[in-house]
Amino acid sequence: MKPYFHFGEVVAGYDVRVLNEREARAAAGLLFVCAFMSFLYAYRTMDFRYTSIFIIFFLVDFFIRVLVNPKYAPSLIVGRFFVSHQKPEYVGAAQKRFAWSIGLILAIVMFRWVVLLEVMTPLKIYVCLACLTLLFSEAAFGICIGCSIYNLFNRTKASHCPGGVCEIRVKEPIQMINWVQAIIAVVALGVAGTALYNNWIQT
Repeated sequence: MKPYFHFGEVVAGYDVRVLNEREARAAAGLLFVCAFMSFLYAYRTMDFRYTSIFIIFFLVDFFIRVLVNPKYAPSLIVGRFFVSHQKPEYVGAAQKRFAWSIGLILAIVMFRWVVLLEVMTPLKIYVCLACLTLLFSEAAFGICIGCSIYNLFNRTKASHCPGGVCEIRVKEPIQMINWVQAIIAVVALGVAGTALYNNWIQT
């Protein structure tokens, strides 16, 4: 019988334990949507009941990810369901555990401030924004910020990173952004941001 308590899977052809990045990104996207909706509701109404529910779920989910086995974490199970017909993208488990440990620490802090003590402090907004940034970065861009931090604290560098970012390589032409594209992106984001901000102020 395979042990329940382990982190990462043994896959032929890989020299370290790995995880499926597609599942991780799907789970991050699901968590981001729930976190953003609960955070926005709390910000507009100062009612933290939905935020508290999400924080408890987030804490349990990341506790299972880091300290039990990622394959039993609810968000990753749902993520696996949605991407089960896609070819797995294997990434090193060590850096993912480090990154998710950061998420677990943030979840513990938020659980104490929001759920247990109901502390009114701007710091919890910053922690929420940090969680949202980490989740969005992974879900939208496939960038694991925690995995990048992992390399700063470990002599053994991460291997098998999402998108092959661990390997030094030259960008291909299709990956380049020229000055016309840059201007279009900046103008579009500026107009959209200004419109959203003005609408937010008026409401």
